[in-house]
Amino acid sequence: MIQVVPIPAFQDNYLWLIHNDRQATVVDPGDAAPVIDYLTQHGLELASILVTHHHGDHIGGLPVLTQKYPGIPVFGPAGEKIEQLTQRLKQGDRITLPHLGLSFEVLDIPGHTAGHIAYLGDGRLFCGDTLFAGGCGRVFEGTMPQMRASLAKLKSLPGETLVFCAHEYTLANLKFARAVEPDNPLLAEREVQDKASRAASRPTVPSRISLERDTNPFLRWDAPQVVAAAKKRLGHAGASPDEVFTAIREWKNSF
Repeated sequence: MIQVVPIPAFQDNYLWLIHNDRQATVVDPGDAAPVIDYLTQHGLELASILVTHHHGDHIGGLPVLTQKYPGIPVFGPAGEKIEQLTQRLKQGDRITLPHLGLSFEVLDIPGHTAGHIAYLGDGRLFCGDTLFAGGCGRVFEGTMPQMRASLAKLKSLPGETLVFCAHEYTLANLKFARAVEPDNPLLAEREVQDKASRAASRPTVPSRISLERDTNPFLRWDAPQVVAAAKKRLGHAGASPDEVFTAIREWKNSF
């Protein structure tokens, strides 16, 4: 049976470990130590690594892990300079993890970084820092329209798709989402549930695409209340989807 477990790291990162009873794949190992600790405690062997983008809190553990587990495949974005990659991936590529019996489709989702990718397979989406539970990543290397296009790609996935993002930002994201859409009843319900999860020291992720479509303002550039909030920020009546997204993202930057 395949399990996906979050390994906490740093202040709020999740390093996702996909494993059966013998072997494992880790996604975005920003720190090697907690990964090695988990593998050791559970008698698992690391068989491959998936990387979504080049930021240090996602690749910092690669030197140690590739030295400790020599020869394992390290998959990652073709458009980013990551020294330890053994296979560089882009939109439309597909990879197979034979040790887990899983395969993943690769999606290009630039915006947070120029070459950011995601892995989609078996109803699971590993999306790094592009889509968060209730939010999205900052636009560092791409453009706002590029980021919205990437999110539109994820928004179009089947609603039951599980969203495995890389940070526990959910409560802060939902606080902002309530400022954008104070009258969204699904958002209010979600906030109560996720506050209860955190109070019990449980992760708020994975989320689902359907829940993000209903409650995440960065996927709701066509929702009337989000459009109205963007127009108020912009100070004019006309607002294209890219303008709405940009206004909301820039608001979040200073929220």
